[in-house]
Amino acid sequence: MSSKYKFRDQEKLYFVTSTIIDWVDVLIRNEYREILLGQIKYNQANKGLEVYAWCFMTSHIHMIIGTTGEKMEVILQGLKSITSRKLREAITNNTQECRREWLLEKFNRAGSLNKHNGGFQFWQEGNHPIELSNNDILNQKLDYIHNNPVESGFVERPEDWLWCSARDYAGVKGLLDIKFIQ
Repeated sequence: MSSKYKFRDQEKLYFVTSTIIDWVDVLIRNEYREILLGQIKYNQANKGLEVYAWCFMTSHIHMIIGTTGEKMEVILQGLKSITSRKLREAITNNTQECRREWLLEKFNRAGSLNKHNGGFQFWQEGNHPIELSNNDILNQKLDYIHNNPVESGFVERPEDWLWCSARDYAGVKGLLDIKFIQ
């Protein structure tokens, strides 16, 4: 991994992205998004994860995070590990998932090519953390996160996307408890 993408200072906020293998659109089903949401909430309550902004897209997630507990890289590694297992189980057991065999084959193949993943890989490696060292970078990443669903054509206004903290910043309670960027 490049030294450019590391959590160097646990006191700082970071912009992170986690992407599903081959950018596969898995997070189109609410039950899959709920698994991810539940695990983020767990990490907030039990690991010290602070979420300042977030957005679930169909093939990836963006967040601005900090920590008051465990190191961010440990939190994200655990989050990706448990959601990978839970999402694999959900896909396997979802009789409505018309892409079940294809998805499982894709993730099994990716896992077989990666000695670190035991035959199954849901998330691409890395989170590409970018330290938000000044207000210009912070505001640019906050706008990027919130406008991602607009740019993708899912909604006209950022706050209309249920799976994003843009709702909170627009004064509507969102799905996750967040800390506001001042």
